[in-house]
Amino acid sequence: MALLRFAARQNSLVSGIFRQTVIPVTQVLGQKRWERHMSGHASMVGRNFLTLKDFSPSEVEQLLWTAADLKARIKGTGELYTPLVGKSAGLIFQKRSTRTRLSTETGVGLLGGQPCFLSPDDIHLGVNETIKDSAKVLSGFVDLILARVYGHEDLESLAAEGSVPIVNGLSELYHPLQILADMQTLQDHFGSLRGLTVAWVGDGNNIIHSFMMGAPKLGVNLKIATPKGYETYPNVTKDAEELAKQYGTQMYHTTDPRDACEGANVLVTDTWISMGQEEEKQERLKAFQGYQVTHKLGEVAAKDWVFLHCLPRKQEEVDDAVFYSDRSLVWPEAENRKWTVMAVILSLLKDHVCTTPKPDF
Repeated sequence: MALLRFAARQNSLVSGIFRQTVIPVTQVLGQKRWERHMSGHASMVGRNFLTLKDFSPSEVEQLLWTAADLKARIKGTGELYTPLVGKSAGLIFQKRSTRTRLSTETGVGLLGGQPCFLSPDDIHLGVNETIKDSAKVLSGFVDLILARVYGHEDLESLAAEGSVPIVNGLSELYHPLQILADMQTLQDHFGSLRGLTVAWVGDGNNIIHSFMMGAPKLGVNLKIATPKGYETYPNVTKDAEELAKQYGTQMYHTTDPRDACEGANVLVTDTWISMGQEEEKQERLKAFQGYQVTHKLGEVAAKDWVFLHCLPRKQEEVDDAVFYSDRSLVWPEAENRKWTVMAVILSLLKDHVCTTPKPDF
């Protein structure tokens, strides 16, 4: 009995210690700072993340702030932060991936959640089971689904039929996670995004489509050079031009890479031959002659210009002199894929309050 009374006292003492160490966040931050943190805070819990077109400027900034907050706290100070304990994410990959898969698996795990990878051998989406059935089954197993697919309509079907948030890990139309990483990289480098001019030199593909949906909302101008016949999709272009007009930014289309790069702060390119386009290789290489990013092309850019590429890279797209130069931000850009996908997944599953100052976007 004495031992029981002693154990009870010890448990009570330990519980009391833990109760005392749970300090309200308002006390840590201060009431006024807490109010500043929460002002304009929008809950994104339960939302789908298919395209940046669906998110307001303040929501895009909030996702970038969350990414910066996680990076500062987890990488910068070594904080153990596991808000997704008990949560799981199903990761559907119709296409192979390095950065998207690794950033998501490690990111979800770092936040305390469980990632579940599903290759084409594990789930034949829409083949041996309809997308509708797959969406309903997976929604009963996991709290969120990230899918890297060929057709964007597959993501829309998952979102329509599932009951958990759907994240676009890449489709032929959009790759919004990549653009968040690009914007975080530029924010880290320049200290602000508003007023920057990004020059796109390459194919009218899912990367530039996502830039077009996100850049105007962050005050970033776009100058887009694509060869004739490889322009951005007309419906995406129309939506983007309306966004540029709405938010007072410039959006310019040309077939001349030098014209696009004139005065630009950022030169960006991507693969000219995406997965599924291998049969078009020779035709595309011929069409894209003159589109390689070089220091000569950068002569007309702003003095402080930098280079981005979402990887993997081929030398015909950008030469070694630029790719491995001090102007190249490709390595921090690749790492930021991790912090931005973590920010998106966390924001769709739980309301997150940043404890680091909001960046000056």
